[in-house]
Amino acid sequence: MTHAGTRLRRGAVLATAVGMLMVPVAGGPVLAAPPTGAGAATATYPRLPSPSAGGVRDLTPPVQRLLDATVQHVIKEAGIPGASVGIWTPDQGQYVKAFGVADKTDHRAMKTDLYTRIGSETKTFTVTALLQLVDQKKAGLDDTIDRYVDGVPGGDRITLRQLAGMRSGLFNYTDDDGFFKALTSDPQRSFTPQQLLDYSFKHPVLFPPGQKFDYSNTNLILLGLVVEKLSGQNIEDYVRDHVLEPAGMGHSLFPTGAEFPEPHAQGYTNQTASGQVEDAAGWNTSWAWTAGAMISTLDDLRIWARTVATGLLPDGNTMISPAVQKQRLTTPATPLPGVGYGLGIFDVKGWIGHNGSLPGYESLTVYLPSAQATLVVVLNTDIDYKGAEPSTVLGEAITKIISPDHVFNLPAEPAGR
Repeated sequence: MTHAGTRLRRGAVLATAVGMLMVPVAGGPVLAAPPTGAGAATATYPRLPSPSAGGVRDLTPPVQRLLDATVQHVIKEAGIPGASVGIWTPDQGQYVKAFGVADKTDHRAMKTDLYTRIGSETKTFTVTALLQLVDQKKAGLDDTIDRYVDGVPGGDRITLRQLAGMRSGLFNYTDDDGFFKALTSDPQRSFTPQQLLDYSFKHPVLFPPGQKFDYSNTNLILLGLVVEKLSGQNIEDYVRDHVLEPAGMGHSLFPTGAEFPEPHAQGYTNQTASGQVEDAAGWNTSWAWTAGAMISTLDDLRIWARTVATGLLPDGNTMISPAVQKQRLTTPATPLPGVGYGLGIFDVKGWIGHNGSLPGYESLTVYLPSAQATLVVVLNTDIDYKGAEPSTVLGEAITKIISPDHVFNLPAEPAGR
């Protein structure tokens, strides 16, 4: 898998650009990994409590000190300017801290309450909107896309389910050279959904629909158009009214251009026209749209982790019916061992959720049902570390400590570009 966000010109087995799941190379960099096994201890690492029956260790002072040292080591070695980490459990404690800087120019400290771009985590909101409309019988998951959007290559055979599950065979528009040049030459440019689709549709279909898994941001642009057609609302209004407000996520939004509420961290990327590192905080993210344009905060993502994984709102009411939620969480295998991908959501060794990556920012929001535990990581860079996404490197290092039997590790394939 590659980024769960919207990454440019990157390929991985689950990803393509704007918001894919990018995963670290198997056997690649693992930083500050503690010994595994109950009660393991060495001269370097403290004796840790055994994981609970749900698979997560109590967040005792020694565990928290090890987390501090591990995160600090990862951000130093991987060149991550700033990171915020949140871990929440029902009765085993919580851990919420920020590290490093939000702005490399003035060395402003990273904080846990900053707004951040969440890249491909947007996909979980877009698919949630679709599933709500399916619940209302306005569409069926096995409807073909040609019923709602004209001009899709092979659209009479591609279902909404295949689009949400990354099994359509449609070319990922963010892998198109012309798209990359258009965006990086003018990061303030605004794109329409149809322009994004045009970059995809000029390429041949990669394989017959349903034949295999291939992460494509094109799928989510199509689903965004479906949501708008079925609901009669702009996607940003629908998500606000029917997803964010009911969930109590008052600090999350779906921008239509370059808007970015304050306070936020600056975001550092090398996905630029020159290949040099630049600040992407002011980029217009219309190019990512329903595949990766959304903005949120650490605490709102804490709410979302459990909500999207269970289909239940924080007040206990249903966001998605149990029957449809079951279909969302049916996660067929991908080419990556131990990784399944359902309808806009993955299961990595028991952790359910999504990650996100787009120029300047990365995020990871996952929930472990067995322990009712939540992990959220947000970063202000998307620059790889030894071929691995920094959010994945950090997520792996953290889960080696807190859930040694459920380690978040997504081996990456070599970048396609």
